[in-house]
Amino acid sequence: MQWKNGDTTNGQVVAGGKGAGNGLHQLDRPSDVLIDKETDSLVICDRWNRRVVRWPRRSGTTQGEILIDNIDCCELAMDD
Repeated sequence: MQWKNGDTTNGQVVAGGKGAGNGLHQLDRPSDVLIDKETDSLVICDRWNRRVVRWPRRSGTTQGEILIDNIDCCELAMDD
């Protein structure tokens, strides 16, 4: 979810939102997320799908992109 200007009642789904599953438009129990400022995207640990995915933050995005597949992940970290 994304909220703008402190508005905690009107959020916008920016990744997933199509129910749990393994499609590129779905997540299954995501456990961590980072904001990649260089690409203006979210990097998500999609734990039960055993992958790390990138979701652009721009409006209208309908699916993510797999960055790493077949991996046990529960936390993410990014360096400069």
